[in-house]
Amino acid sequence: MANRNAPKKIGLALGGGSVKGLAHIGIIKALEEAGIDIDFIAGTSMGAIVGGYYAATKDINGLEKLSLEFKKNKIFSLKNMLKKDAGAFFREESVADWLEKKLGKINIENCKIPFAAVATNVKNGEKTIFRAGDMANALRASSAIPLIFSPVKIGNELFIDGGMADPVPADVVKEMGAECVIAADVSSRWLEAPDDMANMKGIYAALAQALSVVEYQLSKNILAKSADIVLRPPVFNYQWFQFEYAPEIIKIGKEETLLRLKEIRQKAGIKKPEETFAEKFLNFILNSPER
Repeated sequence: MANRNAPKKIGLALGGGSVKGLAHIGIIKALEEAGIDIDFIAGTSMGAIVGGYYAATKDINGLEKLSLEFKKNKIFSLKNMLKKDAGAFFREESVADWLEKKLGKINIENCKIPFAAVATNVKNGEKTIFRAGDMANALRASSAIPLIFSPVKIGNELFIDGGMADPVPADVVKEMGAECVIAADVSSRWLEAPDDMANMKGIYAALAQALSVVEYQLSKNILAKSADIVLRPPVFNYQWFQFEYAPEIIKIGKEETLLRLKEIRQKAGIKKPEETFAEKFLNFILNSPER
């Protein structure tokens, strides 16, 4: 018979957002440092890359160090630009490919934490969930942003970014068995003002904003039905490929999670760890009426 007082199994749903998705690293760091275990992970696009690496290694500090090595000109170099008639700006080289060199070959079913990557089938627009098979291929498919990267072929099918079907896969991680779903949405949003679209400069900014609107419309019902907690770190103003801001984006993700720790513990049925004598003494000093 199940223990009614036992903590709920926690699922983490990580949305896409290119460089903004590095906030997921900070979110995982905060949960890990708070002693909150993650039982299931589902990710889309950058959320799949971060979630997949962590699910495979449970080494979030290692991933943080790797993220600081991301360089726009290294990963998205001019030599990888395609001709205009090829249908994409870059060849297959991507964060997923770069990460594979660091992670090595691994199958999803061999991860230390159950993991799923979400992609979109080009033929019918349907959501495809990768729960087994080559991790690198699944991450490439999940993060193949339309017009930026070419579709990824797996078997006889072509796939593009999972954000076109399920931007923040809270429903997927719930189906995996999660009893408390924490969703991290770093990209999908409605435009803040009617002039936003008109004032955007550059094709990357325009495309990013357009996809954010689409993702907002797709994700709002999924999150309302499947997520118990939705984290929205304030990283919306960062541009897709501004990897030089990785440290502060990670910090923002961590700070947002720390602000919600009490709520997370309550909804997951997790008791706050007993404070040490030093922590109690420090709290007593800081909260003294004379201060």
